[in-house]
Amino acid sequence: MDSRYLRAFVAVVEHGGISAAAQELGYAQSSVSAQLKRLEAELDATVLVRAGTGATLTDAGRRLLPHAREALELDERMRRAARGERPRLRIGAQESLAHAWMPEVLAALEYGAAGPGTSTEVELTVGSRDRVQRAFGAGEVDVAFQYDNGQRAVGPHAVVGHDRTVLVAGPGHPLARQERVTPDHLLDCPFLVAERGCTSEMLVDHLGRDLLAGAHTATVTGSLSALLRLTAHGQGVSLLPALAVARELEQGDLVALRLVEPLRPVSIIAQWHPRLGLAERPLQALLDLARRADPLAGQGSRAEVS
Repeated sequence: MDSRYLRAFVAVVEHGGISAAAQELGYAQSSVSAQLKRLEAELDATVLVRAGTGATLTDAGRRLLPHAREALELDERMRRAARGERPRLRIGAQESLAHAWMPEVLAALEYGAAGPGTSTEVELTVGSRDRVQRAFGAGEVDVAFQYDNGQRAVGPHAVVGHDRTVLVAGPGHPLARQERVTPDHLLDCPFLVAERGCTSEMLVDHLGRDLLAGAHTATVTGSLSALLRLTAHGQGVSLLPALAVARELEQGDLVALRLVEPLRPVSIIAQWHPRLGLAERPLQALLDLARRADPLAGQGSRAEVS
C-alpha cells in the first residue's frame, strides 16, 4: 500500500480535517482527498466521514489507525537505514519522571555512556499518565516510562527503577510544624492531585490508603507544576514521588512531612513495543542506563523483564 495514502489518513486524524492536514503535508486539499479515496478503494472500507467541520473516524478507521502509524514508522526506519542515519527512538515519560530523572538518563545515552553503537535520535513526549499511555497505545512512542499504578502492563515491560514517596506541604502549612504526622492529622487536610489517574492520585490509592482513609482529595486540573505551586502556597498536601519534588525540597519551597508510618517505594516501569529494528539496541542501552540510574539502587529487588 502506498505510504502516501496512509500518511494522508494519519494527518487528517491528527489535525482534525482535510484542510489542516493538507497544510501540514504541503499538498492541495484535492490531493489529500484523492489519496483518502484511493486508500478506501484499496481497503474496500470507509475510514473517515467527512463533514463541514472536519472528519471523524469510522469503526474501520479506528481499527486501521494503529496499523497505519506502525507502517509509517517502519517506512521511516527503512529510509533511515538506507541513508545510514542514526535510528530514531521515540520515548514517552510521565511529567513527574521527566521533571528530574529522565533528562539525566537521556544525557548519558547521548554522551555514549551505554557504549559504542547505541547512538540514536531521541524524541521525547512528556505528559500525564493518560497522555503517555494513549501515545503508546497509538504507536506514537516506542517506549513509555511511568510509575507503577498496580495495573498489569501488556507486552514487553520491566521495572527499571524505584523511587521514594514523600508527603509534602508548603513551609507555612500547620502540619509542617508537627514533629510527627499521624493519620488523624491528615483527615482535615485536602490532598491535591493533578488529574484522575495521575501519579499523585495513584500513590494515594495504592500506597497511602491506610493513612488517607477518610481524607478529602481535591483535583487540580492542569500540570505537575501547578500542583507543586498550589501545595507550596498552602492549599493542601500532596503525596508524590521524591523525584518530582527534589528541587522544591532543596530550595525550601516544600517540606517533607514526618509520618509515623513509613511509605513504601514505588516502581518505575518501562513498557516498549517489539520489533523496533535498528532502534532495538539503543532501546536496550536506554533501559540499562535507566536501571543504573535507579534512585533507590541497592535498596530493593528489581523485577525481571517480562
